[in-house]
Amino acid sequence: MTETKAEKKKNKHWIQKAIKHPGSFSAEAKRAGKTTAEFAEENQDAPGILGRRARLAETLMGLRKKK
Repeated sequence: MTETKAEKKKNKHWIQKAIKHPGSFSAEAKRAGKTTAEFAEENQDAPGILGRRARLAETLMGLRKKK
């Protein structure tokens, strides 16, 4: 099944819909006194929204371009 240009463009911008409350996970990590990476690693197996946010943070950190 081949994708059209519009479908490819839509799929390219999936992250805009994945993050509904920007900054909420990092704020929660800051309240816990940890960095975002530490907090994500610690909570990736947590149930519910916290776990989903932690797994998304881990994914996004993996996508980040390294210098």
